[in-house]
This record gives sequence, structure tokens and C-alpha cells, in this order.
Amino acid sequence: MLRTYKFLLRPTVRQEQALAEMLRDHCSLYNGALQERRDAYRHVSKTSIRYGDQSAQLKEIRALDPERQGRWSFSSQQATLRRLERAFVAFFRRVKAGKKPGYPRFKGVGHFDTVVFPKDGDGCRWDSTPAAPVTRVRLQGIGHIRVHQHRAVKGRAKTISIKREDRRWYVILACDEIPAEPLPQTGSIVGIDMGTVHFFTDSNGAHAENPRFLEAMAQKLVAAQRHLETFPKRTRRRTKKHRTAARKVAKLHAKIRRQRLDHHHKTALALVREHDVIGHERLNIAGMTKAPASKPDPDNNGAFLPNGAAAKAGLNRSILDAGWGLFLGILAQKAESAARRVIPVDARNTSRTCPLSARGCGHIAAENRVTQAKFDCVMCGFVEDADRVGALNVLHRAGLVLCAEA
Repeated sequence: MLRTYKFLLRPTVRQEQALAEMLRDHCSLYNGALQERRDAYRHVSKTSIRYGDQSAQLKEIRALDPERQGRWSFSSQQATLRRLERAFVAFFRRVKAGKKPGYPRFKGVGHFDTVVFPKDGDGCRWDSTPAAPVTRVRLQGIGHIRVHQHRAVKGRAKTISIKREDRRWYVILACDEIPAEPLPQTGSIVGIDMGTVHFFTDSNGAHAENPRFLEAMAQKLVAAQRHLETFPKRTRRRTKKHRTAARKVAKLHAKIRRQRLDHHHKTALALVREHDVIGHERLNIAGMTKAPASKPDPDNNGAFLPNGAAAKAGLNRSILDAGWGLFLGILAQKAESAARRVIPVDARNTSRTCPLSARGCGHIAAENRVTQAKFDCVMCGFVEDADRVGALNVLHRAGLVLCAEA
């Protein structure tokens, strides 16, 4: 199995300066490579430059600039050029598919926050001082940096990334060959229905409360963002107060993100420990949170009819605050590690179908969902909590998948 580990770095003042210089030089390399591609295509010859062409120039670039580009790992610079190549591959894929292209942009120093080392031992070394009581990672051009390793690393480290988040630095290990740790069988199978009032409701009728981290932090976040908006958006150099305001907004968002991640890990672990098989809806979250299309007024040129955008924006905010996609991804990873089974099922009509597993009739109708919270079948009169009905139908469909595989 593949897993990632993220640990906080404890660099010295000089090491922190060197880390910032490493990010700056990789950002410069990225922007220079992007400019070269733009200039080549604007030429009358319409030349297309690929990763191989730019990677072949690295040796010369490092020789011409030994104090900056020549200081860092050759492999990490190749990884930065591959990052640009992936951006262009995605750009051309969107063009071909008829979507909004989104041409690759130049990166500001404050927005380029990650350097990747593709192989442990090539420009970097994890656990570089195994005899010492403190774990360290060694980076070319910087040296041995102390790591706050709060848990054991299993498997074999494949790639190592250095990431800056606000004023903190992290090392991220992508590890392979991690053994599974099966949990004892419980004989339980459950279906869950994701929601915004409750985070999810299972087929047994239990509700997991939605913590609403964004809503809880809304007042502080609004005040911080309003203060940030008093400064000019486009400026060559930010003042100290401007940087402080931007950092405050970033810290609030980072705190919300950490709270959500912690909640999802704990909730997913509880599900995996209690059940052998977990069914959930296969959700298209990007489509569910898409803004409604505008409605031009046929009687008034240039005007638009109400399309419910304000109400939809509130619903979208609640869905994104709940973080369904992140939770389901974490759930799948923990289930794989514990030798459990997670089954995504078709989400269509799960909240409109009278559940057969609860002695319902299986009738499908929009009128069955009386309110957001109540289900009342118009055919057989079955009454139940609407969220539990969705979970029961998910459980039934997951059971059909297991029967088909048996």
C-alpha cells in the first residue's frame, strides 16, 4: 500500500533561510521554463518545448549559476520541470475536452511552497542520523534538519517533499510496501448517508453530528478578511501590516483545515473499527457544488431572472464545510489498512425510495420525501427519518454488490 507521512521540521534560523532560498530558486526555475515555452510558441516557427528539452538544459543552467541553481539537487529541479509539464498536459486535455482551458500561470514566491525530491538518497536522505536520538532529514545545500517525528514510519520512503505552510516547514514522505494491519472481524455491515444537518446517518439510525468548523470560525474569519481587503490587492511590496493581515487569514483557514482533518480521521477510524463493510453513496461533489446557470430575461435584454444562486451558495458552503470528499477518501484508506471493505453505490433516488430492507414497498417518488427530515411513502405509508431511509437504501445496494460478487 502507498501512504504519506507528514512531520513538522525544526530548522535553525540559517536552515530556515536556506529553505526559503531553495523555494525561491525553484520558483524562478519554474517561471523561467514557463516563459521559455511561451516565447517559443509565440515565435513564427510555433515551436513546442517539452520536458525533455528543458531538462537537458539543466546542466548548463547550473554551471552558469552555481550560487543559486547549482546549489540544489538536480533531481528536485527535474521534479519542478515535471510539475510544469503536468500543468501543460492538463491544459491541453481541457482544451481538447472543450472545458475552460486555464493556461498555466507564473508562480509568485509566496504561492510556490513545495519542492519534491523524487528518490530517497538522491539529494535528500530520510533519517540521515539513525544513531542520534532525534530524527533528521538531510537536504542538499542545507544540511541535517531536525524532524518532529510523532509516529513511526512504516514501509519504504519513495519520495520526499518539503512544504512551507505559513511560517512552518514540513517534510512529507510518500512510502510504499506498507503492510496491512487487519482488525478482527465484527460481522457488521452498515450504510451511511452523508448530509449537512448531520455529518452522516447510518442504517441503524445513529447520527454523527456535523461540527461546522467554518461556521464556528465565521465571525473571526469575516473580520480578518475585511481588514485584509483594506490593503491594495496588487502591489509590488507589501507593508508589515499587510503581511500580518494576510497571515492572520491564512492561520484561520489552516486551523479550520486541521480541525476538519482531525474530525474526519477520528470519525472514519470509529466506523472502520465497528463494521466489516461500509456502503456509501458515490457522490459527484464538484457537480453538486456547481453554481446554477444564469437565466436571461427574454422580455428585458441584458437582464436576468432569479435563479436561486444565493440559496445554492449557502448549500454549497455547507457541503464544502462538511468535507465529504476528504472524509470518504480517508475512510477508504483506513478500510484498506484494516482489511475492511468500502462499497460506493449509485446515489440516484436513495432518498426517494421506500426501503425494502425496512419492510417498505420499494416505491420511488419525489413525493415520498415530505420534508428535508421526514420520509412518508405515498404508496404503503412507511414513515421514517429521511436520512436513515437514504442509509438503508445504500445498505441494500451495497448488499446487492456483495451478493453479485459471491
